[in-house]
Amino acid sequence: MEILGASLRICVDDLDTAIPFYERLSGGTALRFERGGVQVAAIGSFLLMSGPEAELEVLRRVAATIAVRDVAEAHRLLADLGARIIAGPVPTPAGRNLLAMHPDGSIFEYVDQTG
Repeated sequence: MEILGASLRICVDDLDTAIPFYERLSGGTALRFERGGVQVAAIGSFLLMSGPEAELEVLRRVAATIAVRDVAEAHRLLADLGARIIAGPVPTPAGRNLLAMHPDGSIFEYVDQTG
């Protein structure tokens, strides 16, 4: 499995207020979308999320989002290594994702950009 990068997940109270700071910090422009009632802005290595507290509570448990070349390959390797697949793989607006709990209890989201 090839890891292409990782995004830091940050829950914020007000996405519109937070975006300019992270755009200036990273030198990028926010790519905004909504998923399950949560507003999301991807800016460089940052993934800002804002929405209902019940949804954010779940999202805070995910340590990071890891970009991989192929989520199906990640799924196979994670399962072989003893990780518990919590959800997915499922389609996303940009590709596919899955949530996995590593044997140490850490939870990560794995994403790809293949459809």
